[in-house]
Amino acid sequence: MPAGGLNHPGRKLVLGISATTVVHPAGHGVTALWEAVAQGRSGLRPNDLDWCDLPCWTGAAPGVDDASLAAHVGAWDCRNHRLAWLALQDSAFARAVATARTRHGAHRIGVILGTSTSGIRSTEVAYAQRHANGQWPAAFDYRRTHAVDALCRFSAETLGLQGPMATVSTACSSSAKVFLLAQRWIAAGVIDAAVVGGVDSLCLSTLHGFHALQLLSPEICRPFDAGRKGISIGEAAGFMLVEATPAAVSVSGGGESSDAWHMSTPHPEGLGAQDAMRAALAEAGLQAGDIGWVNAHGTATPANDRSEAAALAAVFGAAGVPVSSTKGITGHTLGAAGIVEAIITAAAVERQTLPPSANLDTPDVSLPVDLVRTARPAALRHAMSNNFGFGGSNCSLIFSAGA
Repeated sequence: MPAGGLNHPGRKLVLGISATTVVHPAGHGVTALWEAVAQGRSGLRPNDLDWCDLPCWTGAAPGVDDASLAAHVGAWDCRNHRLAWLALQDSAFARAVATARTRHGAHRIGVILGTSTSGIRSTEVAYAQRHANGQWPAAFDYRRTHAVDALCRFSAETLGLQGPMATVSTACSSSAKVFLLAQRWIAAGVIDAAVVGGVDSLCLSTLHGFHALQLLSPEICRPFDAGRKGISIGEAAGFMLVEATPAAVSVSGGGESSDAWHMSTPHPEGLGAQDAMRAALAEAGLQAGDIGWVNAHGTATPANDRSEAAALAAVFGAAGVPVSSTKGITGHTLGAAGIVEAIITAAAVERQTLPPSANLDTPDVSLPVDLVRTARPAALRHAMSNNFGFGGSNCSLIFSAGA
């Protein structure tokens, strides 16, 4: 049996959160992220990227342009890995991983990370140079930068880990699903602990892609607002060390679904989202009324917020549940959204505080959602985080105090 012993019948392994690190548009570290979220202080800015001229708002992580990798991992250099590197330099996180490595062995710690675009920005730059002079840049290394497995291999090399690795790429649910894969691996005895997380960085492909879909807002994103016009894209890197041991906050349940309603539009009643939330409740052995707060997917597109509101109403009923979207602080970090919002949700449970839904001017009264307008204390035993990806790849996670 893996560490932690038997679980309740019919329930999967409860994962204790041993350590956390994050880099995001509002700063570096969990404390900076939580303070920005609790204060409604956005890290989004009018687009000033010198390589993209779209009229939008973006969330660039501070320091990523100037970050330098250590010499032994220099061949992995790209924007995505610079983000990961900045996050992995957190000394408390590095110590926790080192302790786990001593306790379990480097080969017994898995690395399970999510991304949607990986280091595609490096390929965009390489293509531009090839178009200009007919040759690929000599230093361009697709395998170490753009390939989706590169993030796991780079992170394992940085942390000195030798266990099994997997990259999850299911669009916006990518780094939420990593928790459930870690659960399965630990429960099966394949590993004893896992570094889970996700990294996605700003690039032309996503900026122009969402612009082509008419989903990129020309102003700061306003989830669940009557005047919402679409998403703002951000970048982030986040990691958690999870183990089957008691912790102040644990992942007590999770649910996945795939409704395949449409390539980019969610089901109007959020049927797949409903399935994911109900599956998470069932796995955690909870009822809807046990959830004290939902960190919604809340992208600020008209269709997504309408669909998620319908799903929340169906699951939580007339009594409802307090809801926020934190994407107004970080932007939609795509493949990193799951881990960033997991970190926020765990912080809310630890701090017993409900953060506000950011950038909310005029709530859309047609949406049956109990939106949190200002930060407030709460006896928060269980909270849910939702992440729903293109094509209906859905994931809901439940974070519990002292589980």
